[in-house]
Amino acid sequence: MTRHFLTISDLSREELFAVLDRAEQLKALRGTPGHPRPLEGKSIAVVFEKASTRTRLSFEVGIHELGAQPVTLNSRDTQLGRGEPIEDTARMLSRYVHGVVYRTFGHDRLEALARFSTVPVVNGLSDEFHPVQLLADMMTIRQGTGPALDQARVAWIGDGNNMAHSWIVSASVAGFELALACPPGYQPDEQVLADARKRGAHVRVVDRPEEALEGATVVSTDVWASMGQEDEAGERHGAFAGFIVDEAAMARAASDAIFLHCLPAHRGEEVSAAVIDGAQSRVWDEAENRLHTQKALLEWLVV
Repeated sequence: MTRHFLTISDLSREELFAVLDRAEQLKALRGTPGHPRPLEGKSIAVVFEKASTRTRLSFEVGIHELGAQPVTLNSRDTQLGRGEPIEDTARMLSRYVHGVVYRTFGHDRLEALARFSTVPVVNGLSDEFHPVQLLADMMTIRQGTGPALDQARVAWIGDGNNMAHSWIVSASVAGFELALACPPGYQPDEQVLADARKRGAHVRVVDRPEEALEGATVVSTDVWASMGQEDEAGERHGAFAGFIVDEAAMARAASDAIFLHCLPAHRGEEVSAAVIDGAQSRVWDEAENRLHTQKALLEWLVV
């Protein structure tokens, strides 16, 4: 049966840790004659309906390094952008390529593509989830000097958006503790929370950043206005006042806490320059780890 990766919950805990272990191996082997090319002779479509920098670069480079041919398609240049049914697009892609990475808007579009695809579909980002970013985040946590991943205490500060949702789902699979501080009106989706808690997630949502930060070993945030929310920027800036991750905020976390951000970042808004450019920041390791974790994921799904 074809396996897809639309959220972190598409992996069991054992599968998740195996992918992260493999990512470490591939990172160590990168640039050496021993690096494997398990996708030699295959092609992977990378389909974008949203702008991208890290997702496009990391997938195109990673697919190439695994021996496959990346075929990047922007929806505006395809029939998909002119209204071709997504079901027909899925059927067509399945005849040409060996896997599809899809970055889109509504999560229902990903689900539809996966439902009609006979090759693996990977969520490169949707409005509800960003699971490939969380693979990189969890790899970065494991590379730190703090507690093991399943013993980490993560504080999310900011919007209850697709990144927050992916942290919630990841907590249910990996087993770490998660506290999300979100302003009223910007909390994560209740169904996402309920589903994660049914799977045993230790997740709480609070109104004030200091409640989430106390004792945290990982602190993460995201921009206050995501793609497509630019017209809400002024309103959001008012709602998120006091939710900046600055030096005072990091001082509330554990002394060895690390800072993560999926990027791009707005210094002086959701994070101060002193934090993102400081000693506790791991954002560049995190960005690099997109490459290694996605390679491990594609190897696991496609081979």
